Amino acid sequence: MWIRTKNQEDKRLLILAGVAALWGAAIVFQLFKLQIWQHHEYLRQAEAQQVQTVEVQAPRGSLFDRNGEPLALSVKVESVFVNPRLVPDLEVAADLLAPTLNLDRKTLFERLSMKIDPGKGKTLRGFVWVKRRVTPEEARQLRSLELDWIGFQSESQRLYPKGELAATVIGGVNHEERGNAGVELKLNEELTGQDGAARVLTDVRGASVETIEVRAPQPGTNLVLSIDERIQFLAERELQAACARTGAHAGTLVIMKPDTGDLLAVASYNREDPASRQNLAVLAPFEPGSVFKVFTIAGALEAGVARPETIFPCGILTMFGRVLHEAKSAYGPMPVTDILVKSSNVGAAQIGLRLGSEKLYESLRKFGFGQKTGVPLPGEETGRLQNARRWNRDTILSIPMGHEVSTTAVQLARAACVIANGGFLVKPRLVLRKQYANGMVETLPPGRLERVLSPERAHELRQMMEAVVLRGTGKAARLKGYTAGGKTGSAQIYDHRIGRYTHTYNASFLGFAPVTKPSVVVVVTLNGTSGGSAGYGGAAAAPVFQTVTQETLRILEVPKDLPEDDSSPSAAEPAEEGPTEEAPVPAVLRAEAHPDPDEALLMAQALSRQAGQVAGPRVPDFQGKSVRAVMEEASALGLPVILNGKGRAFLQVPPAGAVLPPGQSVRVEFAR
Repeated sequence: MWIRTKNQEDKRLLILAGVAALWGAAIVFQLFKLQIWQHHEYLRQAEAQQVQTVEVQAPRGSLFDRNGEPLALSVKVESVFVNPRLVPDLEVAADLLAPTLNLDRKTLFERLSMKIDPGKGKTLRGFVWVKRRVTPEEARQLRSLELDWIGFQSESQRLYPKGELAATVIGGVNHEERGNAGVELKLNEELTGQDGAARVLTDVRGASVETIEVRAPQPGTNLVLSIDERIQFLAERELQAACARTGAHAGTLVIMKPDTGDLLAVASYNREDPASRQNLAVLAPFEPGSVFKVFTIAGALEAGVARPETIFPCGILTMFGRVLHEAKSAYGPMPVTDILVKSSNVGAAQIGLRLGSEKLYESLRKFGFGQKTGVPLPGEETGRLQNARRWNRDTILSIPMGHEVSTTAVQLARAACVIANGGFLVKPRLVLRKQYANGMVETLPPGRLERVLSPERAHELRQMMEAVVLRGTGKAARLKGYTAGGKTGSAQIYDHRIGRYTHTYNASFLGFAPVTKPSVVVVVTLNGTSGGSAGYGGAAAAPVFQTVTQETLRILEVPKDLPEDDSSPSAAEPAEEGPTEEAPVPAVLRAEAHPDPDEALLMAQALSRQAGQVAGPRVPDFQGKSVRAVMEEASALGLPVILNGKGRAFLQVPPAGAVLPPGQSVRVEFAR
């Protein structure tokens, strides 16, 4: 009996041991399954419940002007989110959050409800944005509530310290800080940087326990623009005032350094939409009118088919069944210089005819017309310059005076730089430097220069354009203490709906200063000025050039090239002006040579002996007169002069009363 009992107990122990072994094996198997075999799956499920990956926005690159003044910055702000799973009452949550964050209560409640209601087909989530980029006061009020279902996430917000200054250049960003206009859009990829990521660990109730940065955000590239915020402010102020004064519906103003192509200011204004960030200086081509005659003449001079003194018939031209005449006066034959300063339509057409369609087209292409300039602003237009093979037979009469062709303000400024810098086509430069996230700074050099004009032809054109400012319809553009050259334009606007030209104008002025070595090129265009002389380029656009250029030269600390006592504009009435052309202006030719005084005296004696033997104009007495007075008197008489020094005239060759032989110039020496 005892043995049987003992066997039974042993058997029970064996069974119990087996069960325990099986139980242990099951536990080991389960642990193996959980920890090794299905570890990754369960870890994934746990992370899905307890860990959320949140995108960390990279700071957007900043924009600065050429002097380091901030134009666009990104600063850290806070955004508010909630965990709907932890919200005890969505109605109460909406009532609490909506007024504090200035949100619509109904919209907020629906958004919160959709995230936790499977019936609406939405995935359950423990994260819902309530409001992005809240103010510091809003964040403070919400934190004071001490509610664990309200969370905060740092983000970046774009700020423009100068307000609306240069808005059409800088552009803007959308709610996701992606560029939507201007440089912000065109260079968005460089400015954006690379977003980072963070993992947020939550407890069983969904409350945040720890935030772990997985990938650090890489800031965008900082850009230093060529814009000078002082000059940009000046340009925008004067442009807006000019549009209001002349009734123009829009306008542009471009200021460029002719040697490097740096854009110091690119102002754009639209009266119908003042808040628009579209830059009309690259987006809105227009018929330039008379300012285009400069480039027609430039092509003829460079091709050798004309010289400044070459005479062309002017007045009325009948050709191809078309009658071309001057706006207000019937001119007779005149040299190329006077064709420019008088802005003769017929003269410009005659020059175009002599140059020929192919050569005129090729020359204008070299000046950059009909091509994008490459300025980093979105939507740049090419303008209109058809290939010569597609011209009508009378197009050769229209293009030389700025019709049947269109250009943007930036293109026009770029072409003017060719004359101002001695003959080179430059590429407009808007970005000077780039500073990358790793601290490396890259300076962008000016674009490759292309020779378009010889230095001699560029010099001749600068002097011819100076005469326009001295005594022509560009008198309103004269500067104090500086010489200036330019050209006015008043092109009637063509209405394609009615098929004819209207009585509104594109009033423009293209100029540079100082004349000998220009520091700036300025292009002013007012679109849609009213009829009458007040809406022409000389009255509408030239005064804008005068104000802006005078102040720009002061800001840039450009040395004056005229004496202070000789710099006030003449009080004489301006010559009359009509559409597409300007009134007569005699030319003044000036060289930079400094003759030896002894040589000058010998020349004076020789010319005095010849005075009775040659025919020519009598030389007036310049003794004791200022530089300005001598220039104006010589200009009125059509005498070529060479001016040396500053102050008052003390020596002239030939002397007063002598006859100036053909091809000779009057040399005048000045001293203080």
